[in-house]
Amino acid sequence: MTDTGRPHTVPATPGRPLATPATTASAVAEPATAEATGPAHPHPHPHAHGPHDAGHGHSHTHPDDLAREPAAVQLARWAVELTPAKIPSVIRRALCRQLLDGLGCVLAAARGGQAAPALSVAAALGGPPEAVVPGLAAPVGAPAAALALGALVHALDCDDTHPGALVHATAAVLPALFASAAAARADGPALLTAAAAGYETALRVGLGAPYRFHARGVHATQVAAVFAAAVTSSVLQGRSAEVTAHALGIAGSSAGGLLEFLDTGSDTKSLHPGLAAHAGLLATRLAAAGAEGPSTVLEGRHGVYTALAGHTVTADEIVGDLGEMWHVSAVQSKLYPCCHLLHRTLDAAASLHARLIPYGGTSALASVVAEVPPGTEPVVCVPRPHRVAPRTAYEAKFSLPFSTALMVHDGTLSLASYRADALLRPDVTALAARVTHTVRAYDGPDAEAPGVLRALLHDGTALDVRIEGGPVRPPDTARVVARFHANAGGESALTRELAGRVLRLDREDGIDAVLALASAILAAPPVL
Repeated sequence: MTDTGRPHTVPATPGRPLATPATTASAVAEPATAEATGPAHPHPHPHAHGPHDAGHGHSHTHPDDLAREPAAVQLARWAVELTPAKIPSVIRRALCRQLLDGLGCVLAAARGGQAAPALSVAAALGGPPEAVVPGLAAPVGAPAAALALGALVHALDCDDTHPGALVHATAAVLPALFASAAAARADGPALLTAAAAGYETALRVGLGAPYRFHARGVHATQVAAVFAAAVTSSVLQGRSAEVTAHALGIAGSSAGGLLEFLDTGSDTKSLHPGLAAHAGLLATRLAAAGAEGPSTVLEGRHGVYTALAGHTVTADEIVGDLGEMWHVSAVQSKLYPCCHLLHRTLDAAASLHARLIPYGGTSALASVVAEVPPGTEPVVCVPRPHRVAPRTAYEAKFSLPFSTALMVHDGTLSLASYRADALLRPDVTALAARVTHTVRAYDGPDAEAPGVLRALLHDGTALDVRIEGGPVRPPDTARVVARFHANAGGESALTRELAGRVLRLDREDGIDAVLALASAILAAPPVL
């Protein structure tokens, strides 16, 4: 499996299989033990209809047979046998950090009145009062909550990504995690265990065919998120490996998410994590009720990779190093609220802004040419008329000319930069018309390509800026916390308490206090 980030590698440690995640905080802090018993294996063959958890015992499979098992079967077994002790401390810290970052995105969207249609629909769907959603007046059923939370976390496109997989990692996990946790009465260790399984599922699905989903016009995040949601909810509910494997098989039929929004300016992409989380939770419930899914949903002849990525993979490429290689440590919290493929170019644009000051600023600019890798061009550079003059604020977030012009002109880029009235700024639109691009191949993920701008001034002066490519160290916790406070409306006693709870999620009694604090923050006036 290809991964150009900085995943964390630990030795594989056998552990005791279990039907539910460990539930003591002390287990999180203790090293993994070498104690092992025979794992429970999901049955790879058709079986009688009925709830799959009922009467399912242990099977004894030869190690050579395990290697031939479908990826979904192996992934399901690993997920339900995962314990807090098997999760390295650095991974536990990364999980908490990214969940805090995602919760900040939820609060920013709710504060700004974003995702209103999804919230309205979730409220109308209702259901038993299983989950609290910040921004909704009353609890709703877990699937409805997952829909709303997924739309909120991704609404502003400021949520994190994994550059190698090009998957919005936290948007793939947080909706199912928070929506399912209260109904499952899961405590902190169980929450963190389910999150670890969900993140690893999402990132491995994306890394199985990096950038190939996007090349086919499919949003990799919705593809990955539907599987992550099924795994996350299954682990929280204590489902067996067999049920979890069937849930993955069922969830695959809801994988998708078209990128056609790029040509229309619509914000359909913001709904993808919610649609995926809703489908993933339903898949788990259907599997628990006896519905079956294909075990070869990932690598099969008509599986997700063949159908949606035009790519063939083996089970080993997807799950071969489960428990040894962890990918969440390479997830990047966004510094700018726009498409991640723009970020290196925007770093270069910030540098160009500073270099233009002695020349009188942007009025001295005659032209700017950005270098982009081939996969970036169709996402943020074309069709050019709609990238130079975006029709909607959402479209502006996927525009290299317009976003570059914003950064070169202002020297900064924030959520406020993409307000609807920003589209009418004549200084920025005039500058965007002078920003063009050229394509240059890059041997690595497009999101890690160098940021290169070649500027020409009216007096003939050439100013070239280059931000080197390659993996970037994820922002440290302090930076993520600061961004959380900003997204939550300003630092206050409430935001400090909420940040502290999420960063120590494994010590919480459950999710209730976290969501209650989030709702209280929304009800409080912004900090001036």
